Amino acid sequence: MKELTSDCLKGFLKGRDNNSHKGCYGHLLIIAGCQDMPGAAVLATSAALQSGCGLVTLHSTRRALDSAAANCPPAMLSQDPGDCFSQLPRDLSRYNAVCIGPGLGKAACTMKAFSNLLEQCSNCGIPMLIDADALNLLAEKPDEMEHIPSGSILTPHPGELKRLLDSVHAGTDITVLSEKCRSVIIAKGYRSRIILPEGDVFINPTGGPGLAKAGSGDVLAGLTAGLLARGYSAIEASMLGTWIHGTTGDILSRSMTMESFNSLHVAQNLYRAFHKLYSE
Repeated sequence: MKELTSDCLKGFLKGRDNNSHKGCYGHLLIIAGCQDMPGAAVLATSAALQSGCGLVTLHSTRRALDSAAANCPPAMLSQDPGDCFSQLPRDLSRYNAVCIGPGLGKAACTMKAFSNLLEQCSNCGIPMLIDADALNLLAEKPDEMEHIPSGSILTPHPGELKRLLDSVHAGTDITVLSEKCRSVIIAKGYRSRIILPEGDVFINPTGGPGLAKAGSGDVLAGLTAGLLARGYSAIEASMLGTWIHGTTGDILSRSMTMESFNSLHVAQNLYRAFHKLYSE
């Protein structure tokens, strides 16, 4: 296992050309939220808007979109006709990456739409970040793992990871799962592990128990997916996203105490960790 360091990560950082526009920096599609859980979509979208990608579109239900319109004005909005994810947005080919899962729910129509999304993203070569309920849907139908586009990212917490591993075969090793899915896995938790399909494992030293709060994973998902859309590889996006997310938690733990900050504070302060990385 190798530990992530700021010196290593600084070598990944991309610049921005003076003669450029928003279309030069990638377009992220976020599919998140449902009528009962609109906040997850807002947190993921807010984080993605601080990732550096040029465009962010949120596809969700009316309630989540109303909240996003008020709290994430730079984002574009795509309305699902149902009370949960039930229909793909138009023209997937215009997106550079897709983030799916935060607050998604597990309705039957959502499983059907998710299967369709996996197939189309695979056919178009669009990398995905799969989180939260989307991971639980995968665990219920593990055959769908073969449709995950190569170069994608899975972000399970311990419970989701166990369900995924057990769905493949009881006792399956996480490196086997990474290879099977052709994806980088961020095993979230204290000193999160980043597992590569080739078998390498990296440890993130940033973050702590202050991040053990509702919505923290939604922020990580939006941030990391935004980096993926920005043009970073799955490996680079996973390393940068995990380190930046954890470092933001460390900064807020010092300034607000570990008890008092919440996931919205994390989403709104990611710039502090970016500044630290760029300036060191």
